[in-house]
Amino acid sequence: MASTLGTSSIATFPSRYLSSPSSRTSLHSLSLTRAQSYGRKFYGGIGIRGLKGRSRFSVASVATEVNSAEQGLKTDSEDSQRPVYPFAAIVGQDEMKLCLLLNVIDPKIGGVMIMGDRGTGKSTTVRSLVDLLPQIRVVFGDPYNSDPEDPESMGIEVRERITKGDKLEVVLTKINMVDLPLGATEDRVCGTIDIEKALTEGVKAFEPGLLAKANRGILYVDEVNLLDDHLVDVLLDSAASGWNTVEREGISISHPARFILIGSGNPEEGELRPQLLDRFGMHAQVGTVRDAELRVKIVEERARFDRNPKEFRDSYKAEQEKLQGQIASARSNLSSVQIDQDLKVKISKVCAELNVDGLRGDIVTNRAAKALAALKGRDKVSAEDIATVIPNCLRHRLRKDPLETIDSGSLVIEKFYEIFS
Repeated sequence: MASTLGTSSIATFPSRYLSSPSSRTSLHSLSLTRAQSYGRKFYGGIGIRGLKGRSRFSVASVATEVNSAEQGLKTDSEDSQRPVYPFAAIVGQDEMKLCLLLNVIDPKIGGVMIMGDRGTGKSTTVRSLVDLLPQIRVVFGDPYNSDPEDPESMGIEVRERITKGDKLEVVLTKINMVDLPLGATEDRVCGTIDIEKALTEGVKAFEPGLLAKANRGILYVDEVNLLDDHLVDVLLDSAASGWNTVEREGISISHPARFILIGSGNPEEGELRPQLLDRFGMHAQVGTVRDAELRVKIVEERARFDRNPKEFRDSYKAEQEKLQGQIASARSNLSSVQIDQDLKVKISKVCAELNVDGLRGDIVTNRAAKALAALKGRDKVSAEDIATVIPNCLRHRLRKDPLETIDSGSLVIEKFYEIFS
């Protein structure tokens, strides 16, 4: 079933948990109850009301929209594209939705790895995310979606044009989302060099790949645990460095490849190596909903969408626009969010006592907590923000034995309460 199912895992924890040491005795069950309760309250506050909310969703593949002030043109292909299920209409799965939203607010968090049962709406949720993304300014005709104002996100050709003093034509486009199929070759992912043209004309003729198209956007890999290891290495290296380098026949070409890497998969089909899991900023676990009435409601909502996608998306218009506005506000206010030194020290102490290798866990937890505070409209991180995100930031970094399963987050939460209280 394409609709999203399930309930959140250990995701959110009310502030009174932090001041009640006695509540730790039944930590796991209480955490699940509080997570579900607080998740409903939190999403109601940011515009995700599950079954009752109504909003709109447009298309999966977003067309380039030319800035009329600079180009005098505007291309709108919404009606010609395949509609997708609205993000605001997805029921449950608060943990997964929150991880995705935080990465949209701060792409430097490092992406999300989503693992869960079949038919729990993982790919549906990810693909619905794109319509919540804001527009960005790109250089017209550039295959890398170069930022006209940020040299780190510019292709070599754009830099050379700026050096020559050429005037750049700028367009507005929604942030792009690229699907990476399992059967893709390395040349298709990284791009390839036209050797014949290079030899006959003496020029570097480069055919950009999916990494170039995903620059400044989202790269989604469904069933990432089935992807060839060498392709996974390429993706993670590019996501970490922000650049993709192609070496062929003595010719080297580099281009920017800064994207939000999102992977999903079913743990029954195998897991990623621990060293590769560590490269994903956050890890979300999803499960199948067990409540019969909720399952029936999800089926009915999906059937209504299949009958008339446009009408269904229109019914969620207000909810969707509210969420879009809060994401845009959080992105603009993120730089002003502060986190106290004492909280930073406690985060690092949790990572150290859990024997988390490296410093990625510390960095991601700090960034995710700031993004959550920005999403809630605050300029200061609280202990509750950290409790909400720290299981997703650390649970996949605890394993020392590849045969061990990923912890549900209870070990992280136990250590969090021990140190923060």
